[in-house]
Amino acid sequence: MQAVKMYTTAVCPYCVRAKQVLKSKGVEQIEEIRIDSDAAARAQMMEITGRRTVPQIFIGDTHVGGHDDLVALDAKGELVPLLNA
Repeated sequence: MQAVKMYTTAVCPYCVRAKQVLKSKGVEQIEEIRIDSDAAARAQMMEITGRRTVPQIFIGDTHVGGHDDLVALDAKGELVPLLNA
């Protein structure tokens, strides 16, 4: 299974939901990068993704996007193949 990295904040309901979706698909470990306590991490996230909102989810080298993007990917049946690639 590919590594999963997620930019998050401490109080983000969409981050919690995204983690639930990923865990339901068999993801056991998610590397969380807290941007609310690390300005450099926030700047890096914005530079890489062009977005300011959390979560920002990466599966392997693929930027999935946020919670809604993750759910849409799952609805199309593309989440599990990406995780298992």
